[in-house]
Amino acid sequence: MEVKLHDIGEGMTEADINCFLVKPGDAVKADDPLVEVQTDKMTAEIPAPKAGIIKEFTVQPGDTVKVGSTILILESAGEEGAEKENAVSIPVYTHSPQKQNHSFVAFKGNRVLASPFTRKIARDNDIDIEKIIGTGPAGRILDEDIYQYIASLQTKPAHDEQEQATLNENIKSPPAEKEIIPFRGRRKQIARKMAQSLFTIPHCTHFEEIDVTELIAFRKELKLLNLNISATAFFLKALSICLKEFPVFNAVLHEEKEEIHLAGEHHIGIAVDTDEGLIVPVIKHVENKTIREIHAEMKNLTEKAVENKLTVKEISEGTFTISNVGPLGGSFGATPIIQHPQTALVSFHKTKKMPVVTDDDQIVIRSMMNISMSFDHRVADGATAVRFTNRFAELIKNPKMLVLEMV
Repeated sequence: MEVKLHDIGEGMTEADINCFLVKPGDAVKADDPLVEVQTDKMTAEIPAPKAGIIKEFTVQPGDTVKVGSTILILESAGEEGAEKENAVSIPVYTHSPQKQNHSFVAFKGNRVLASPFTRKIARDNDIDIEKIIGTGPAGRILDEDIYQYIASLQTKPAHDEQEQATLNENIKSPPAEKEIIPFRGRRKQIARKMAQSLFTIPHCTHFEEIDVTELIAFRKELKLLNLNISATAFFLKALSICLKEFPVFNAVLHEEKEEIHLAGEHHIGIAVDTDEGLIVPVIKHVENKTIREIHAEMKNLTEKAVENKLTVKEISEGTFTISNVGPLGGSFGATPIIQHPQTALVSFHKTKKMPVVTDDDQIVIRSMMNISMSFDHRVADGATAVRFTNRFAELIKNPKMLVLEMV
C-alpha cells in the first residue's frame, strides 16, 4: 500500500521530509513511526497505518511534498514481494530538536545521502564520500562531516615528508567565506505566513508609553509572599479585559462574506523565540483564568516551545497575539506583523527608568515601557487603537485595578 502524507494540522498543505526512521526491508507494526516531517508549525512523525514491511521510499529527506503525496510503499506480510526473512528491527531513535541535532543509528544504504554542494566539496578535495559516516538525519553526510574528515587526514601521521607534502597539496582549505542555510522547514513557513499577512492586511502600528512602576512594586510585594508572577501574565489579563471592551481587535475579517466575526473567547498567542524559529503557543480562554493560572500555563507552553514539544492543538485557534521582546533589551519600538487572519498584535519592549514630569510639574523617576500595537486598518481605526492602549495603560499603571475587574 502507498503511505501518503496526511493533514496533521489545521490548514497544512505541505511538509518537508526531515528524515526516515526506518529503511527498506524493515518490519513495522501499526503506529510505529516511519518518517519525521516539518510542517509550518511543528515537527511531527508519520506512523505506520498497519503492520508490514517497508518496500521503498518515493521521496527523499529534504524534499517538500504536498498533502496526499505518497512518501513510501508498505507491503503487508504475505503480500507478493514481501520477504519476511528480510525484516530487521526498527532503528533506535531519539530526538533533540532544540539543538538541531538528530541522533539516529547510522543508516548506510546503497545510496549515499548528501546534497550536490556537499558532494562537490568532497570532489574538490579528492575525497571518496562513501568513506564518510554522515551525522545528519538518516545518516545524511553534511558539509562539516567532509571538513572533519579532511581535518583527520591532515593530523594523520605521514610516512615521510613527501607524502605529507602531497597530502597537503591535494587537500584544499574549506571556503570559510561561504555558508548556505537551507530555506525550508519552519523558516520557510514563517516567511510564507509573514508575506501573506503583509500582502493581505493593511498594517497600521500605534505606539504607546506605559508607566509600569506600580506593577513592578506590586510584583515585589508578591515575591515577599513567595509568589513569583511574571509581568507578562499581568499584561495578558489586562489585554483580555481590553478585548472584552474593544472586541473588534479580537476578530477575523471575512471579505468574501463581507462580515467581521468577533470571537467570543480570548485565545491569546505568545510569540516564543526558539532555535528552530518563531513559534506561537496559545493560551485558551484567558478571560476565564486568574493571573496565577495564566502565568503557570504560559511557563509550561514556553518550555514546551523551546523543547519543540508543542502539539498542534496548543498552537491553534489563536484570536490575538503578543510578543515580548523586552527581555532581549535595546528595543525602542517595532512594527510587529499580525498573525493572519487575526486583527491585531501587541509587542512589549524593554522597561527603562526615565525622568517623568507629573501633573503637578514635579520631575520623578519612573519605570517606563513602550508597546507597539499593529492592527488591521480594514477592521479598526487608529482612534479605537488609541482608546484600547489607553485602557491597557490604565490597568497596568494601577495593577490593583485588575483585581476589581476580576471580582
